[in-house]
Amino acid sequence: MKETVVIGMSGGVDSAVAAYLLKQDGYNVIGLFMRNWDSTINGEDFENDDIICPQERDYNDAKEVCEHLGIPLYRVDFIKEYWDYVFKYFLSELEKGRTPNPDMLCNKYIKFDLFKKEAKKLGAKFIATGHYARIEKGRLLRAKDLNKDQTYFLADVSYEEFKDVLFPIGNLTKPEVREIAKNANIPVFDKKDSTGICFIGERNFQKFIHNFLKENKGPIIDVKTKKVIGEHTGLMNYTIGQRKNVGLSGHTKRHFVCGKDVKNNILYVTIGDEEYLYSDACKISDVNFISSTHPTFCTAKFRYRGEDVPVTLEYLENNEIMVKYDRAKSVTPGQACVLYLGEECLGCGFIDTVYKNNEKLWYL
Repeated sequence: MKETVVIGMSGGVDSAVAAYLLKQDGYNVIGLFMRNWDSTINGEDFENDDIICPQERDYNDAKEVCEHLGIPLYRVDFIKEYWDYVFKYFLSELEKGRTPNPDMLCNKYIKFDLFKKEAKKLGAKFIATGHYARIEKGRLLRAKDLNKDQTYFLADVSYEEFKDVLFPIGNLTKPEVREIAKNANIPVFDKKDSTGICFIGERNFQKFIHNFLKENKGPIIDVKTKKVIGEHTGLMNYTIGQRKNVGLSGHTKRHFVCGKDVKNNILYVTIGDEEYLYSDACKISDVNFISSTHPTFCTAKFRYRGEDVPVTLEYLENNEIMVKYDRAKSVTPGQACVLYLGEECLGCGFIDTVYKNNEKLWYL
């Protein structure tokens, strides 16, 4: 029997297969389920009782998987900690007109901090998760399945936290994971992938946010004509580059959110002209390097599904970096700028200010 590994069991197929592979490899595997959101405690009002307890269903799925694999399952609640370390920041950023990424905070403060501490209490030598990522020779590398790669969401975790972490499915594609689950008769082999906010799940975003932030309507203005063309429901409901659910259904031309004036509660939209969405530089702050390599040239992702953009890095004071590039679309304050050198994830910073032709864009 190898060392003890405590794995985060989510109730999904990825963590289930990760646990199965660890057991096949001879580890003493223990499952640990995290419950981080309670709709009643957190004041969320639902119109549909069907989605009141999604985490309870996930727990039942995780329990069924662990019973099938013959491993124990423990459960821990981080409801207060999730609210304090993740959700309060999420709401604060939305109020500022920015677009935060709660999944990154969740990894930093919950999965690779509080979870690890609980795992150590259970005798863990290593912890494991079902993330699509790889660790080799102390480096965080992209997953084999680039379509599912999750290094973007891991980029704000401290380097020290990865030293005793295993990612068993990092060298597999999603179809391969599902095939393994099916062949091993794992109960959740065909379960739908989870979506939405980390540990909260899929919601109607505007209705969900209105449980916590008051609706604050204001004008939608055409950036070219400067004319009022509609009314928004609150700047927190929109992000740069958004083209769906903007509230301009009568306009036949493609239209995009291109700016916010938080002080005057104005949402700016560009109609038919996407040039307003492009920039050539941004300043990032709160930089976290996982790698000891701090290059001048590398690539960057400005959002999870974004393309790799070649960038030049200018290191500033106060843990800030000026990131310069030829052209990128919808670079958004509050989002993470994740840096890569080939397949290695170097770390990240959070976008503060966006520039074009040396001028600050009025996104906020």
